[in-house]
Amino acid sequence: MSDDADGLVLAMASELVRLHEGWRQRAYDDATGEPLRPGHTLVGNPTVGWGRNLRDVGIRRHEAEILLAEDLKEAIARARAFAGRAWDGLSAERRAVLTDMAFNLGGRPSSFRRLRAAIETGDFESAAREMLDSRWARQVGRRAQTLAAMMRGGEHVTVAYATGTGAAIVRRG
Repeated sequence: MSDDADGLVLAMASELVRLHEGWRQRAYDDATGEPLRPGHTLVGNPTVGWGRNLRDVGIRRHEAEILLAEDLKEAIARARAFAGRAWDGLSAERRAVLTDMAFNLGGRPSSFRRLRAAIETGDFESAAREMLDSRWARQVGRRAQTLAAMMRGGEHVTVAYATGTGAAIVRRG
């Protein structure tokens, strides 16, 4: 089959799959059509989009990179809104910290009022302390330690965790 014929098959099949599968933004059980929710008993396969079988196919690395890039754009917007006017005066590293937090929290870190106040006054030592003195920090452990160090010092911190040992290799700058 020629490349032109393959392109035609792709276009036609795409139209048919879109028609027959239908678009579903949220994961669902392909056997029941029910959305997946906590406690849901899965009968078929977890599926999303136009029939993407997440159990057997999952997502490919390049697809995950696209999703991450889109999610990070939204997280940056939420972090910028959280920081308000202070955003423009923050280093790229401190902006990245707030973006990581917004990504992890799934929204603006609005419950971190004292963190925001510390950022607004440029008191990054207090900002780091506020980050660590939170339920979020207890939940995410190492992530909070890394981000607080970046907030405190205003420089990039690269952390590589030794598998299974809990040891960390930290590079600054």
